[in-house]
Amino acid sequence: MTEDQIDLFARISHSRTADEVVQQIELLILEGVLRDGDRLPGERELSKRFDVSRPILREALKELEGRGLVESRHGGGTFVADVVGQIFSRPLIDLIARHHKATQDYLEYRRELEGLTAELAATRATDYDRDILTRIIERMRRAHAAGDFDAELEADIELHQAIGESAHNIILLHTLRACYRLLQQGIFFHRNSVFDAPGARDRLLVQHEAIYEAIMARDPAKAKAASQSHIDFVAAATREAERTGEWNRIARLRMQQRDRAN
Repeated sequence: MTEDQIDLFARISHSRTADEVVQQIELLILEGVLRDGDRLPGERELSKRFDVSRPILREALKELEGRGLVESRHGGGTFVADVVGQIFSRPLIDLIARHHKATQDYLEYRRELEGLTAELAATRATDYDRDILTRIIERMRRAHAAGDFDAELEADIELHQAIGESAHNIILLHTLRACYRLLQQGIFFHRNSVFDAPGARDRLLVQHEAIYEAIMARDPAKAKAASQSHIDFVAAATREAERTGEWNRIARLRMQQRDRAN
């Protein structure tokens, strides 16, 4: 490890109890440093980094597993559990997916939430946060130039998540992650329906650039306005995609009916 790197798992300096290990790992999950699916170092390595005995570490991991924060996989190690997926229950997700009104409510909710998040990020983003945002926007630009839709969509979600992290508000962070999880699963609408609209990819890139530039300029009002304008565009594009899809469906039914009549 180089001098400017920080070890995730800091040495326990006091009484070296399992509770202290639990608290440290809990905070890493709460702050979004450790994400669902992240693999923890092996027992020997982790006990060395915490400077605790292996029995104490095992006790801590058992407690974390009991709280549903980590999970042991046979022969594969210990991983951070899917705590984000538990924010919305499966019955609620299924209910949302069956009702069209939820899509516009979701976007309305995201508009306000992301406006606040971008506003806070413009004020609170550290140099490390700004570096992460720059790396993501550069990857988005490259994907856009190459016509790599999947990579561009991936960078889109990652940018919004990084902005959420830059706001340094734990509740906002996890709420947004849950929202993006539903979006990735196609619960509300398929993101390709927005990207496929004429000129949409270019406009979306410009919008993401505007949010990024406002945060980098530490302009909270501009960052909020750019973020909300972006969601307004997504909402309008979604409505248009749905309307066009319905028109196509009706036109196809008319054609089929005429074919039968002839």
